[in-house]
Amino acid sequence: MTQRVLLIEDDPRLAEMVSEYLGQAGFRVTIAATGRSGLALHAREPFDALVLDLMLPDMDGLAVCRELRAKSSTPVLMLTARGDGADRILGLEMGADDYLPKPFEPRELLARLKAILRRGQSATATHVLRFGQLEIDTDARNVRLDGAERTLTGYQFALLTALARNAGRVLTRETLMDLVKGEPLEAFDRSIDVHISRIRAAIEDDPKKPRRIVTVRGAGYVFAKAQD
Repeated sequence: MTQRVLLIEDDPRLAEMVSEYLGQAGFRVTIAATGRSGLALHAREPFDALVLDLMLPDMDGLAVCRELRAKSSTPVLMLTARGDGADRILGLEMGADDYLPKPFEPRELLARLKAILRRGQSATATHVLRFGQLEIDTDARNVRLDGAERTLTGYQFALLTALARNAGRVLTRETLMDLVKGEPLEAFDRSIDVHISRIRAAIEDDPKKPRRIVTVRGAGYVFAKAQD
C-alpha cells in the first residue's frame, strides 16, 4: 500500500523538490503551504507521516505539532533553517519524532522518514500498553492491575486508552471527548469528570490521591508516564 505523507512547507521550490523525490521513492505526497491548512488537511484525510517546516507564515511548526499531538500520534519529521539546538529540543518536546536541519540531503530526509514510519508501525503492532503493574490490552479491551482484571465500561476504557496513548501530555476535556468520539456515552452520565473518577476507583491505589491519572488544574488531565 502506498504511504501518504503530508508536507507542510511554505517554500514552493523546496516543497516541489521534496514532493518529487519522495514520489519517486513510492510515497504519495500532499503539500500544504500553511500550518492551518495542513492541520485542516490532516483532520480530513488519513496520512502516514508529516514532514513539517518549523517556520511557517501563519504559525510556527511547534504550534502545529502541539495541536496535532493533542489528537493524533501520526509520526512527524520537523525541518528547520535555524540551527539553534533549543529549537530541536522544543520540537521533540512538542511531540516531533525526528528533526532535520536545512539545508539537507534528500537521501537523509528519506532515510529519516522511513525510520520514523518503521517506529510508528512497531508501536501500532503493540496492543498491550504497560505502565508498571497496570496493563491495558487494546485488542481484548481489558485492564489488569497487579494481574487482576479491573472492570470498566466501554466509554471508560476508551478514555483510559486515550490518556495512556498520550502519556505525559495534558489533555483537555474537549480533546478527550474528540479522541473517544464514536464511543457510546452512558445515557445517565455524560460527564468526563465522573468517568475519570470511576476509572481512578478501578486503577488507583488511592483514588483520592491519584498517581496515574493526575488533574492539571484549569487544563485537564495527564496520564503519568512513570508509575510503580
